[in-house]
Amino acid sequence: MPESETPVTPVTFPSAFLWGAATSAYQIEGAVREDGRTPSIWDTFSHTPGKTAGGEHGDIAVDHYHRYRDDVALMADLGLTAYRFSISWSRVQPTGRGPAVQRGLDFYRRLVDELLAHGIKPAVTLYHWDLPQELEDAGGWPERDTAYRFAEYAQIVGEALGDRVEQWITLNEPWCAAFLGYASGVHAPGRTDPAASLRAAHTLNLAHGLGTSALRASMPARNSVALSLNSSVVRPFSQDPADLAAAQKIDDLANGVFHGPILHGAYPQTLFAATELITDWSFVEDGDLALINQPLDALGLNYYTPALVSAADPEAAGPRADGHGSSDHSPWPGADDVTFHQTPGERTEMGWTIDPTGLHDLIMRYTREAPGLPLYITENGAAYDDKPDPDGRVHDPERISYLHGHLAAVRRAIADGADVRGYYLWSLLDNFEWAYGYEKRFGAVYVDYTTLERTPKSSALWYGRAARTGTLPEVHSIP
Repeated sequence: MPESETPVTPVTFPSAFLWGAATSAYQIEGAVREDGRTPSIWDTFSHTPGKTAGGEHGDIAVDHYHRYRDDVALMADLGLTAYRFSISWSRVQPTGRGPAVQRGLDFYRRLVDELLAHGIKPAVTLYHWDLPQELEDAGGWPERDTAYRFAEYAQIVGEALGDRVEQWITLNEPWCAAFLGYASGVHAPGRTDPAASLRAAHTLNLAHGLGTSALRASMPARNSVALSLNSSVVRPFSQDPADLAAAQKIDDLANGVFHGPILHGAYPQTLFAATELITDWSFVEDGDLALINQPLDALGLNYYTPALVSAADPEAAGPRADGHGSSDHSPWPGADDVTFHQTPGERTEMGWTIDPTGLHDLIMRYTREAPGLPLYITENGAAYDDKPDPDGRVHDPERISYLHGHLAAVRRAIADGADVRGYYLWSLLDNFEWAYGYEKRFGAVYVDYTTLERTPKSSALWYGRAARTGTLPEVHSIP
């Protein structure tokens, strides 16, 4: 630890700890037809009747494309020191291949410059689920060529922004892209093909490896390359061998399918056994695992709630109650013999149980899984039914309590020896919440969807105080 850093104690965070917030392009930018941008799979999916709540879409979203200066000023006012955002692939490369559209890149150049001018460290995510529609038309993530297109795109963005952006994330939550997009169909592109979802997972892994190499070839060596995994904390319902086997199966499908090849250069053999009736994995070609297993500079962890599983209840219809939307198709290929159970405790508006111990467990797992690798909490947050009071203020004490509990879990993990270097609240702004439309509010900043006016909630003020002091204010410290 550098001498200038504050020693970690039970009540303080390291002085270099990043206090950030996160967003994604399709959820906030809008301007979907401006400056050469073409449709992504989420444009197509959200405009397909019945796919999103109320038929809502991100055409305008919260208009960050035109209001980014005000949003950056808001971050600075709150005291944030970092901001994680994603690039819209089809804004930069409208067909997913070929030369960049400079007008699209110019938006991100302006955003980065604005952040740096306010002393906020930018962290760029290259892929947050918005595949250019033309690439989906050519086969999408199950098609191997998509990984090579991603590497080309990574090089373009790395060359454009790598002189000013030091923190890079290749993929956000590849599990969602593969299994919600191609198995259960509750996310874009809405396909329900279990074999295709496993091919997609491998292509995403390959894209990460190729993209990492492309970034490193196009940027200064000082820059950090990571990816963000929504690794599940999977707990068995009991210590019965059948329940332990069920937990292993879900752990492989949620975690091992990505961190196995990315961190260790191999898929779990138990994953192959669990999915042998769906695919023979012949799409894994010689040399792929070496391409995927690139050294990382950091790892991002996204956490919301743990999973509780058991061997199948004969009365149950399979793994449906897993917190990932409603579908007749499972996002867990080969796991129809597993039952998901609702974990006990208070829940958010998403129906997700609030359990900060899961975040501590996750951090300590990856401290063991990848010793010496710095960790960032790249997403953590909660949706509540926030409403302004008659004075126009938005009080959200539940979110403050949620943040306090989870940040305390991070702080405890640091005290236990974990190298956690930052936390990105999900999300900065209320926004388009994918298939849920605009009905779920995750933002620390309230957005009036009619006027697009921004109002910091009590939780934003509380979090800003934590960022400025490096300590956790009392839960009831914001009036």
